[in-house]
Amino acid sequence: MVEKKKTEGKINPKTKVEEELKLGPEASIINLLDYVVEHAHNIEASDVHFDACGDKIRVRFRIDGVLQDIYELPGSMLDEIISRIKILTNLRTDEHKVPQDGRYRSSLNNGEGSIDIRVSVTPTYYGESAVLRLLSDKAQQFTLESLGFNKEDSDKVAKASRNPYGMILVTGPTGSGKTTTLYTILKMLNTNDVSIITIEDPIEYAIENIKQVPVNTRTGLTFSSGLRSMLRQDPDIIMVGEIRDEDTAGLAVNTALTGHLLLSTLHTNDAATTLPRLLDMKVEPYLAASTVNVAIGQRLVRRICDECKVEKTITDAEHKSLVDALGAKAVGINRKFYKGSGCDKCNLSGYRGRVVIDEVMAIDNDIREAILNKASSSDIRNVAIKNGMVPMVEDGLKKAASGVTTISEVLRVIHE
Repeated sequence: MVEKKKTEGKINPKTKVEEELKLGPEASIINLLDYVVEHAHNIEASDVHFDACGDKIRVRFRIDGVLQDIYELPGSMLDEIISRIKILTNLRTDEHKVPQDGRYRSSLNNGEGSIDIRVSVTPTYYGESAVLRLLSDKAQQFTLESLGFNKEDSDKVAKASRNPYGMILVTGPTGSGKTTTLYTILKMLNTNDVSIITIEDPIEYAIENIKQVPVNTRTGLTFSSGLRSMLRQDPDIIMVGEIRDEDTAGLAVNTALTGHLLLSTLHTNDAATTLPRLLDMKVEPYLAASTVNVAIGQRLVRRICDECKVEKTITDAEHKSLVDALGAKAVGINRKFYKGSGCDKCNLSGYRGRVVIDEVMAIDNDIREAILNKASSSDIRNVAIKNGMVPMVEDGLKKAASGVTTISEVLRVIHE
């Protein structure tokens, strides 16, 4: 559903929010919500949190992966704001005791089109709270290089993508950009001579010429049941949003073994843990060894703002601490790094945007042999590094040394 409203020209949505709040009980909840969303969009926030806190509503934006307090609204507005959100997303306005999820599209007052918004409403002690995920079209414009993959790692992924069968697995914690990486690979593969089907929970972005199926547990459409039905649709390439259980893992492996290229995600800490994780899900070692083409481990770190980037030389004590934490090989002898001093462009944070730090483990004969011998993840990791894999922490420190991010950001995501 598209929310229709009159174009008011170029406005400052933050100023409009403040003007609405000054009206007190006369404030328009419709305008207030629109301006909050537009403010979030303008500063490239990914999420808007409306948190019920008794006599107030705490409004926070997630900017470059970090939550920041933005507004404090009167608690008396909570019911009206939640009701407005539910109306926009066609949720039940008379249901207040169970979580509800929905989606809507909001037009922008500045005339720059519209944005898709995914909504989650959940009951809490002080009332219902809502989180709005702003889905940017920028995700469909990415390449592996623009995400942050170096040429060597991009080439490994591209080579694995050209295989007519097998699995490409992306690993990392929630919020590490796995889905965006999968969409980027799908965009590379999306040509007229192949059939691509995805099953996702939920669908993040609509991609032209790809069949996208949303998971619906209420009707019994799960990853595993959806994957079974998708095989009858004559696909060449399949994306499964996440391998969560033994059933889905078994189906995914057999799908990859029978002439399909399958892309998916796993929740593991690094690329090397991917293979033992499949064995934990009762996948036979010989099947894991013969189907996985490449495993990608990744995290998202904040980029240093280009407008206020300054050079920083670390002390001997700081260098020693880094060596103790990350190892001498990863840290090297470099002492020159960078930081953002803070400016208007980055809201004084020193950061603007995010970039991937990654490790790409191409499955070669040595790694296959290790899998067949049920080697531990650390042993598999050592084999991969010996055969050319650059560990995630080294990739992060290289980006810090070249001025893309900071040491503190690399440490924050590696040791979170």
